Amino acid sequence: MIRIAGLGLAALLLAACSGNSETAGTAQAVGAIGAAGTPTASGMPAATVAFLPAGEEQLSPKDPIVVKASGGTLQAVAVTNPQTGNAVQGELSPDKTTWTSKDRLRYASTYQVVATAVNQEGAPTEQRGEVHTVKPAGVASPALFQSASGDFGVGLIIGLKFDRDIADKATVEKSLKVTSSPSQDGGWYWVNKRELHYRPKDYWKPGSTVKLETANFGTPIGGGLYGGQDVSATYKVHDSWVAKADGKTHQIKAFHNGQLVKTAPISMGKTADTPPRGPTPTFNGTHTVLGKEDHKIMDSCSYGVCEGDPGYYKAPENWNVRISNDGEYLHENLKTVGVQGSDNVSNGCLNMNTENAKWFFDTFNVGDVVEVTNSGGPQLSINNGHGDWAISWSAWQAGSALHG
Repeated sequence: MIRIAGLGLAALLLAACSGNSETAGTAQAVGAIGAAGTPTASGMPAATVAFLPAGEEQLSPKDPIVVKASGGTLQAVAVTNPQTGNAVQGELSPDKTTWTSKDRLRYASTYQVVATAVNQEGAPTEQRGEVHTVKPAGVASPALFQSASGDFGVGLIIGLKFDRDIADKATVEKSLKVTSSPSQDGGWYWVNKRELHYRPKDYWKPGSTVKLETANFGTPIGGGLYGGQDVSATYKVHDSWVAKADGKTHQIKAFHNGQLVKTAPISMGKTADTPPRGPTPTFNGTHTVLGKEDHKIMDSCSYGVCEGDPGYYKAPENWNVRISNDGEYLHENLKTVGVQGSDNVSNGCLNMNTENAKWFFDTFNVGDVVEVTNSGGPQLSINNGHGDWAISWSAWQAGSALHG
């Protein structure tokens, strides 16, 4: 919204926000004779100044403040946020008849505008006014689901987490842009009211560059909410590393760009109801590496089995490659070496000997893929790490607000 106060006795020059159309009026010409637009002493009309927007309209902070001069050129424009004391930077058009702000504005702020135009004789006209930006009921700010530091495997999942529930998911989704080089088709999937993920139909092509950009700042997204500050990230995808772990053969095979490079014996989570705990099978489905720790204390209390409970354990483990949020790792376990390759006895992790665990730790990184089959466990869920790949492509597309 903008309110304009001319200096002197003249009426105001107003400009309508809708459609960027202008409503003509007059402004006091300081140093000239009569009101703006009327002849000066030499008979030359004074310059006039218009602001966009005008009237009672509130300005989205993603849109610029525009000042226009007619019958002359702009000599000076000053726009200030009195709440912060900050000046807003802008640019003059080549003919000096239009000034457009280039700084990003703030929500719920009042900007003071002072503009001076001169006619062809140099007689000045000064115009003052206020611009009010939208005051939303709330602002929903996005955060990256996956930071963009380093490079990633072909199973990379990207996306956003908002700090408020999103009512108009379709509008948000339309404002998002993902580009990849080489080009690959992909789609969005809403995990819940605040979080959405993006993936291609198949794994990313090795060597891809993937860029995610948001553009919902200043946009109403339902329920009185507006979009918060935009974010962007560029992801680099390295060579394809895919491991296939089979609960029946008790082996894991590693493939580099489709070529088998290593086979190792493993022991997955037990499916038997053995005391002191019942079955602890590894989740079936496609996992991706979430992180690595060379040394870690594995504590069952992290998932609710604490000291004094049957099956409690707390043990140091080495060469840990995390593949779910539920405590599943590829790691060294010397206690199960005797059954690795023949039986599944772990608490859900994929146990290996020292040499093999160290090889996987050194070789596999975030986003690399571990496909688990025949584990006897349930399917890995989308909320348990990156279980996104376990969802069929048709179901994934149905999870979009635009195509569901």
